[in-house]
Amino acid sequence: MFKQQGNSHIFRIIIASFTILVSQCGFNQPAQAAIGTYCKFDQEEVLKKEQLLQGLLEGNVQDQQEYQELIAQHAQILNQCRRQTWPQTQAIWLRLYPCDVSPGSIDYILDRIVNLGYNRIHLEVFYDSQVLLPPGDNPTPWIPVVRSPGAENVDLLEQTIKKGRERGLKVYAWLFTMNFGYTYAQRSDRQEALARNAQGESSLAVVHDASQAFIDPYNRQAQIDYYQLVQAVLARKPDGVLFDYIRYPRGTGARSTVGRVQDLWIYSPASLQALYNRAKNKKGQALIERYITKGKISLDDLVSLDYLYPKEGIPDWQGRQISASETKESARNRLGQIQSELWFFSVAHAAQGIIDFLSFAASPVQQRNLPAGAVFFPDGNRLVGRGGFDSRLQAWDKFPASLEWHPMAYSICDDASCIVNEVKTVKQMASPETTIIPALAGSWGQTYKQHPSLEVQMSALRSAFPEINSVSHFAYSWIEPQIDRQRQVCKLQ
Repeated sequence: MFKQQGNSHIFRIIIASFTILVSQCGFNQPAQAAIGTYCKFDQEEVLKKEQLLQGLLEGNVQDQQEYQELIAQHAQILNQCRRQTWPQTQAIWLRLYPCDVSPGSIDYILDRIVNLGYNRIHLEVFYDSQVLLPPGDNPTPWIPVVRSPGAENVDLLEQTIKKGRERGLKVYAWLFTMNFGYTYAQRSDRQEALARNAQGESSLAVVHDASQAFIDPYNRQAQIDYYQLVQAVLARKPDGVLFDYIRYPRGTGARSTVGRVQDLWIYSPASLQALYNRAKNKKGQALIERYITKGKISLDDLVSLDYLYPKEGIPDWQGRQISASETKESARNRLGQIQSELWFFSVAHAAQGIIDFLSFAASPVQQRNLPAGAVFFPDGNRLVGRGGFDSRLQAWDKFPASLEWHPMAYSICDDASCIVNEVKTVKQMASPETTIIPALAGSWGQTYKQHPSLEVQMSALRSAFPEINSVSHFAYSWIEPQIDRQRQVCKLQ
């Protein structure tokens, strides 16, 4: 069974073992509560708060009262500091683990986040076929993160939102979107929901990470499943919702680009039907069907369709611009142009599915007047060669302007100029009313996984875009990796 007392003891050990790390985390500053460029808390305040939390877990009533008073005081100090400090919103991306059901675990992590000067959390709620919902209240087809016997009603999402607000933190739910995960792809009743190419392959055949399984955004079952997830998340009243993996998979090697219609993820039944429905006449639909089936059209196709539909004139479909001269040209002269138009039409159909699914997912969030955001890579919509595209087809420049845009500016260069260029590209494409919140990858005070320190990146970003006043950092696991690893190892009996 799930034993609270035993887990409380485990977590007291975790707190004690990491108290010695405080001096290594950038808190060597004069004794006052929140100071410095990024609102980090002083070491004395950090140690005091940890000691009170440990006393609380041991049942000390006086420590419990003082702890609650201190986190409320720190919330006020953090709020005041962030109002006066660039950026006004400094967010961090956070994943919880099954071990975080231990009493005090969430408190400890949220305290650490406040100590580092953050006032918003992007909490990972749906990823790798898992949802941060209690096993006893999970209406989705995905497995809960917490699966310990006796923890059926433990709601880490609800707890984190409540405890975050007590500390002055806003908590956004961060969800994978078109990547529904490996276990979803194994369900016999969800095979038609998966995105497929002309060979009938799902994304599992082309990605290096087997946890990734992408759905057909036109599929009704996939839409229903995701709608239920969003509703369950909204029931916990987060401060906003962020949508990630709003794209198709990125394959490896040659499969990282698409240059043929057969490579597009539009061959599942719902996507094909939606594509055919874009035809404006029978001749257009028949031509689209032949192109999709064969990967190209021939002169014989045009001639035969002219014979089959003599009264329809030029084949037509959504978005097609028919020139007056085309009606007078021979089938031979029209062939190359029509073939090119069918390719770009098919690509547009694939990309539109992504945009529509995002709008569909964000709609219930916006209906509640909550912020909804789109997370994307600025290079996810690249042209490749002559007429080819990045296989992700992430047309973020067409994402709704009403959403927050969260570009993942993760390029690597010593002076952070490449990061500035990524954000510059996004700003040039965004509408004036769109809020841009760059996501930076790295750690404080050191180069981490080749990424410059967050200080270097933040300084470059502020110099280039002082008008941007919200930034996020990926991720807590990078900034305090020792603590993050410790939270992944425990014994829940």
